[in-house]
Amino acid sequence: MKNIKVIAFDADDTLWVNEPYFLETEQKFCALLEDYLPHHSVSQELFKTEMQNLSLYGYGVKSFMLCMIETVLRVTNNTANPEILHKTIQYGQELLHKPIELLDDVKEILEALKGKYRLVVATKGDLLDQERKLAKSGLSSYFHHIEIMSDKKEKDYEKLLKHLDCKPEHFLMLGNSLKSDVMPVLEIGGHAVHIPYHTTWAHEQIDHTLEHDNFYQVKALAEILPQLL
Repeated sequence: MKNIKVIAFDADDTLWVNEPYFLETEQKFCALLEDYLPHHSVSQELFKTEMQNLSLYGYGVKSFMLCMIETVLRVTNNTANPEILHKTIQYGQELLHKPIELLDDVKEILEALKGKYRLVVATKGDLLDQERKLAKSGLSSYFHHIEIMSDKKEKDYEKLLKHLDCKPEHFLMLGNSLKSDVMPVLEIGGHAVHIPYHTTWAHEQIDHTLEHDNFYQVKALAEILPQLL
């Protein structure tokens, strides 16, 4: 990694806790509809709705809220008690107000790398929500640039690198998703480190082993420091 000049960090479940909050909300949502379907079936219906709407709504809490509401209407055949819809919206609003819980050693790692590399946040999701989380995290001062992306595909990373005036071989992406944080970066000639998180959204999972000269995997974010310092 001796040629790395820019290090980009995913945000959700790389810098701070995210997916467990969604899972907690989903469990409460499934309980709302238990008179209509078993929990696991409601969960499957919700995921189906999310996948159908992904190209329309994108990622984030607001998309999740809309998909929960649509799932309520479909599962109940448009006969849902308004209280169920009220609770669904309430759960989504609670999700938007969750505290920011930094993952282990994040501040110390950023402190160690600051000044030695250009540090960037490259995350996808709802603009307002991600800006709110970053502001509440207290980490903004460590980053040269914040990129909140509608998606994380090759073209999105190419756009980011063009903005940063950075060649792919000088770029390193760190994140918990092989599908979003690793594979597209490797495809354009960059370097990527996978830091697995204990829970990952089904949409971000892949079913094959990844091998590449520019691919690295660590158990915790701090393990990458010896390679970079």
